[in-house]
Amino acid sequence: MPTIIATDLPNRVYSGKVRDTYDLEGDRLLMVASDRISAFDIVLPGGIPDKGVVLAQLSAFWFERTGHLVPNHLVGFGPDAAINVDAEVARRSLVVRRADRIDVECIVRGYITGSAWSEYRRRGTVGGQKMPVGLRKGDRFPEPLFTPTTKAEEGHDEPMTISQMADMVGANNTIALTEKSVEVYEFCRQFAEERGILIADTKMEFGYIDGQICLIDELLTPDSSRFWDAERYAPGRSLHNFDKQIVRDWLDEHGWDHEPPAPELPDDIAIKTRDRYMRVHEMLTNSPLR
Repeated sequence: MPTIIATDLPNRVYSGKVRDTYDLEGDRLLMVASDRISAFDIVLPGGIPDKGVVLAQLSAFWFERTGHLVPNHLVGFGPDAAINVDAEVARRSLVVRRADRIDVECIVRGYITGSAWSEYRRRGTVGGQKMPVGLRKGDRFPEPLFTPTTKAEEGHDEPMTISQMADMVGANNTIALTEKSVEVYEFCRQFAEERGILIADTKMEFGYIDGQICLIDELLTPDSSRFWDAERYAPGRSLHNFDKQIVRDWLDEHGWDHEPPAPELPDDIAIKTRDRYMRVHEMLTNSPLR
């Protein structure tokens, strides 16, 4: 199984935790999703075979299906866009329009889990908002919650209030980003639920293209979202996931303090992670990877 940890193409403009971005002609960029994996905002050694293929193709799938709700930066999937790169790199690639990124992680939560569950147990709040007493891990919120964070170049993203977000991007843009994020989440939540997947939470990124707010980066992948098996959903008990929660759990069980350097994943965890990424792609798209 091919694993691409790094790419080295001409005209690199940015390298993030997972994606490498290259300049093409005009306002076009080539965005390559590598097989690197991050957890708790730190890149781990090694990688997950075929992970980048899932990220690129699932992002393209969602971008194409949500364009009627909010515009996005997608131009085309790598092999279909006649990009002159290696075939395995092309399978992990999207051609996108260049955007001015808004430095906010737009997180929408449909269910209480992850850092939201940790905050609730400590303070009875989620994103600073008071929650009802007696919630169980995995309970669904009556309405999706919008809980933004900073977009850190290095280190950990930090929670921010709606007021802090408004100070950063303006009140009108804060309202627009909140509404667009929740609208996309709700549309995709219903789509996924019909296919046996619960979207517990997700994060989105936006930027400006020609002065218009657009979705950018990735969309509703196992890296950016928590996907649960609807048939095995049982709040208060274990929740079967199709994302990288298995990686987070292994790291916590082995005592990692969430600071670099990160430990290397054992082969069996890497393969189980790949299998879950592949499975959620198949369930959502009803088609194999290309």
